[in-house]
Amino acid sequence: MTFSVAVAGASGYAGGELLRILADHPDFEVRTVTAHQNAGHPLVAHQPHLRSLAHLTLTESTAENLSGHDVVFLALPHGKSGEIAAQLPSDTLVVDCGADHRLEDPADWAAFYGGEHHGSWAYGVPELIIGADGTKQRSSLAGATRIAAPGCNASAVSLALAPGLHAGVIDERDIVSVLAVGPSGAGKSLKTMYLASEILGSANPYAVGGSHRHIPEIQQNLRKAGATAPTLSFTPVLVPMSRGILATSTARVKPGVTAAQVQEAWEAAYADEPFVHVLPAGTVPRTADVLGANTVLIGVALDEAAGRVVTVLAIDNLYKGTAGAAIQSANIALGLAETTGLSVNGVAP
Repeated sequence: MTFSVAVAGASGYAGGELLRILADHPDFEVRTVTAHQNAGHPLVAHQPHLRSLAHLTLTESTAENLSGHDVVFLALPHGKSGEIAAQLPSDTLVVDCGADHRLEDPADWAAFYGGEHHGSWAYGVPELIIGADGTKQRSSLAGATRIAAPGCNASAVSLALAPGLHAGVIDERDIVSVLAVGPSGAGKSLKTMYLASEILGSANPYAVGGSHRHIPEIQQNLRKAGATAPTLSFTPVLVPMSRGILATSTARVKPGVTAAQVQEAWEAAYADEPFVHVLPAGTVPRTADVLGANTVLIGVALDEAAGRVVTVLAIDNLYKGTAGAAIQSANIALGLAETTGLSVNGVAP
């Protein structure tokens, strides 16, 4: 069976990455692409690398244009997905790559986003530990018709720390995460801080001091992994690479825990995962190793002198961080093999 697909926000970075993966997916057929100010333009005018989809023209992002498809992917700014999703048929699989349906607590939404809270949907990180027995989030995705794809930074930090909390080898207090991130995660909006002249040759921190919108999403995930009231210092830093996240997260190690126990906790958590790979002890990843792939690479170490576990995680923010997670989750929801249409092989050099 072939599933008909529509992608809203198709002229942006997330929309383009969705389409790049969907173009080679054996069970999905992209029939409709929509945009806002770019409606009426040929898709390839904004996504010139998508030659196999050159026959498509961008239409208006309306519920009318998106209805009638088996699957709808929404790659829209926060506040926009909720409005459109509420008008789509209940039996349509809708995957929101924006923020509108990630947070469960309306108070978190009010504090970090503002405006109407549109409720929470099944969360699109299949590998996330959500139960004391090691249950993973994929159990909540099977048969779902509404899925919230994750924030790229949020999934990076959550996947990096969840095994340690689940195994009880790290403390939930005093968690620190510093991320080197590519500017494509912010979309195509023309803002001064994302200009090449501002980024090239410089590392630029932003949302310092606990103001980043992915913080409540990370804390929500860590509570499901076993924390009660996790505290997190989160600092993203823009660096001059178009895509990728290198997340370095540290947490206090529990008394008596050895380096071998730390390594085992992470390896056990992801032993059977096709896309999340824990590297051998003493090895850490680079963002270059995961570009263009749905792969997560994690290196884990114990800093005995500091009494802290250090995790270094690399993902492609547009692939596994957004579009790949959305399509992986859609595969599960539709009963397809989870890995269908998704690559573990990156692009090098």
